[in-house]
Amino acid sequence: MSAESPHAGHRARLRERFLKGGFNSLADYEAIELILTLCLPRRDVKPIAKALLKRFGSLRGVLDAPAEELQSVPGIGTVAPVALRVIRETASLYLRQEVEGRSVLDNVDKLEDFWRARLGPLRHEVFEVAYLDHHYQLLEDGVERLEEGTVAETTVYPRKVMELALRKHAAHIVVAHNHPTGDVTPSEHDKRLTRALQLAGQPLGIKVIDHIIVAAQKTYSFRKARLLSPD
Repeated sequence: MSAESPHAGHRARLRERFLKGGFNSLADYEAIELILTLCLPRRDVKPIAKALLKRFGSLRGVLDAPAEELQSVPGIGTVAPVALRVIRETASLYLRQEVEGRSVLDNVDKLEDFWRARLGPLRHEVFEVAYLDHHYQLLEDGVERLEEGTVAETTVYPRKVMELALRKHAAHIVVAHNHPTGDVTPSEHDKRLTRALQLAGQPLGIKVIDHIIVAAQKTYSFRKARLLSPD
């Protein structure tokens, strides 16, 4: 049998503190260190965790970082970046499933969290749609990515959005896109698109519930800002 890792005691203490108090009981680098212990066995990962925190600024920054940038940190290897991506994607899936089957009108904040986790890290603009039933509940597998663009903009066609909504038998939709610049202030194009989607949906009986703009740290809701035109 292989000898026990000399770092086993430290890792056990980290796990015990986490189980008692969650990430709130750990310093930022310790939270990263705990994650790394799961994919880098039998190594002292504290220096790697501190290097990652210094490079990317926070646990969120580490999880959002592209694999090639993570691999530039000495000692991290090729497995840990994959594990970090799995953790981020799992969080996104968890947030989506938490909203599915529940009234979106009562969970706008959860949708914002979901899309911030899903789109906030991206460096190009992406447009997605959530399809809802008559009870304002998110349909199963009801989030679809329709367009991807450059850093500056993506092209969205309201007719395509509504055709897909009809195919899915959706009664309502929530649309979302990201601003890679970090500024979530809606542009005039964003406002025109929102109105065009509303106009396209009206004769079909499909209502636009919200348009959410996300960045890595912020979100903007047309509904909360009262920028959605009345029916």
